[in-house]
Amino acid sequence: MSLDPLYARALEDSQWDVPQDYDTLFNWHYSDERKDLLNLYDKGKAMQWDAKERIDWSHDMDPDNPMGIPDSFFPLAGADFYEKLPAEEKAVARRHNQAWTTSQFLHGEQGALLCAAKIVQNVPDTEAKFYASTQVMDEARHVEAYKALLEKINVAYPITGPLKSLLDQVLRDSRWDMTYLGMQVVIEGLALAAFANIRDHATDPLAQAVNAYVMQDEARHVAFGRLTLKEFYPELTQPERDEREEFLVEACYLMRDRFQATEVWETLGFPTRECHEFLEQSQAMQIFRTSLFSRIVPIVKDIGLWGDRIQRGYSQMGILGFANLDIDQMQENDMKVAAEHDARRAYVDGTIAKGTSAAE
Repeated sequence: MSLDPLYARALEDSQWDVPQDYDTLFNWHYSDERKDLLNLYDKGKAMQWDAKERIDWSHDMDPDNPMGIPDSFFPLAGADFYEKLPAEEKAVARRHNQAWTTSQFLHGEQGALLCAAKIVQNVPDTEAKFYASTQVMDEARHVEAYKALLEKINVAYPITGPLKSLLDQVLRDSRWDMTYLGMQVVIEGLALAAFANIRDHATDPLAQAVNAYVMQDEARHVAFGRLTLKEFYPELTQPERDEREEFLVEACYLMRDRFQATEVWETLGFPTRECHEFLEQSQAMQIFRTSLFSRIVPIVKDIGLWGDRIQRGYSQMGILGFANLDIDQMQENDMKVAAEHDARRAYVDGTIAKGTSAAE
C-alpha cells in the first residue's frame, strides 16, 4: 500500500501496469485526402491553451463546499440518517463527495492520455495520427488541471473499480477502433455529461471554469471518434458489429454503476448498505444516472452501431430516448460556454488593470 497525504484512502499500489499487445503502424502515404480530419487537426493546434494561464488558480475554494454545489444535488440529500447529521459533518461529506468525483475525472483523463497515445501508434491513417497527437496534449493538460483542482479541495480518492475495469479492457484490446469506442464514445461521452452537471450547477467560478474548458476540448475529441468510426463500421461483418454492440451495452452498465461512491461512505463511516439502498430508490439519482448517457446514445446511433442488440440494451436501461438528441448542438453549446468564461475573465482582468492604472 502507498500512503499519500492527499488521498482519503490508502492506494493499493503507486502505479498500475497494464500489459498491452498491439501493432504500431507506420504510414508512408502522407496524403491530404481526409479534409475533415485535417480540419480537426488544425482546430486542435489552434485551440491549445495553458492551464496555468487560462484558469485563475489564485481563487480560494470554500472548504465546506468547494464547488458550491447546492445541497439538493448531494447524492444522500433526503436520506433520514444524513439529514440528522450536524452541519459540520454534512460539510465534510460534501467535500469528500466532490473530491471523489473530481478524482474520478482525473483518473479518467489519465486513461484518456494513454489511450490517445495508443491511437497515435496503431490507427492506420496519417491524418488520424495527426489529430490524435493534439489530443495527447489536450489530455495531459486535463490531467494537470484536475490535479490542481484536487489540490485546492485537498482530498483525493483512488480510481473506482468500474472505471479501472473499463480502462483495462480498452487499453488491452489490440484493435484501434475498440480504443476509440471505449474512450472517445463511452468514457469521454459519459464524462462530458458529468462535467456539464458541474459546469451548469456549481457556483464556484474555479470549478465552473475547469469543467467548461475541458469540455471545449472534449467536443473535438468526440467529433474525431465519430468521423473515424462512422466510416469504418460499415466495413465490418455482422458478427464484428454484434461484438461491438455487446461491448457498448456492458460498458454502459459498468459506467452506470460507478457512481455509488462506496469509497466515500466507507471513509466517512456512513452505513454503506443504507446508502446503497437510498441511492437505488432515489428518483434524483435515477435521473442523474440516466442523464449521464445523453452524450453517448446519440453518438452510438450516429456511428451506425444501432442494431437490435444495442437498442434492446439501451431500452432496458431507460436511455433509448436520447437517440434523437442533437449532439452537434450540444457540442456547439460547449464551445459557447467556454468562450463566455473567457469573456468574463477578460472583463475582470481589464477592470482590475484599469483600477490599478487609475490608482497610480
